[in-house]
Amino acid sequence: MRIGFGYDSHRFVRGRKLIIGGVEIPYEKGLGGHSDADVLCHAITDAVIGALGLGDIGTHFPDTDAKWKDAVSIELLKYIVELARMNGFQIIWVDTTIVAERPKLSPYVSQMKEVLAGVGIATGAINIKAKTNEGMGFIGRGEGIAAYAVCLLGKV
Repeated sequence: MRIGFGYDSHRFVRGRKLIIGGVEIPYEKGLGGHSDADVLCHAITDAVIGALGLGDIGTHFPDTDAKWKDAVSIELLKYIVELARMNGFQIIWVDTTIVAERPKLSPYVSQMKEVLAGVGIATGAINIKAKTNEGMGFIGRGEGIAAYAVCLLGKV
């Protein structure tokens, strides 16, 4: 078995959709980034890559490469989950935390799990928690969102 840890954060910007866990969430701002800036997918992707010992998300999908501009992060995660399979591993468990002052994310957690099941993470093999930062720091000021993920891989 192997364990990986992932983290991601993005600042809010106007004029973009807010996508978290592959789900579009109604809000007046989205997250800025080279891709669709899906912090949850990025954190999970980084956790899987870390468990595989294959660097980080920037190694596989560099923001200096135009082909990843506006990439759909759920598709990047799907590729990495398949890479894990090709390396003889399966995802046993993923535990995540999304930290956002606004918008309230808990109503979207079950939908996020359904979307993530489509990339090969069983709904019973993922936990998604949505927390605030109690008004502290860049998250508390409403400047952005962060996500953390831990992934357990097992040999197939």
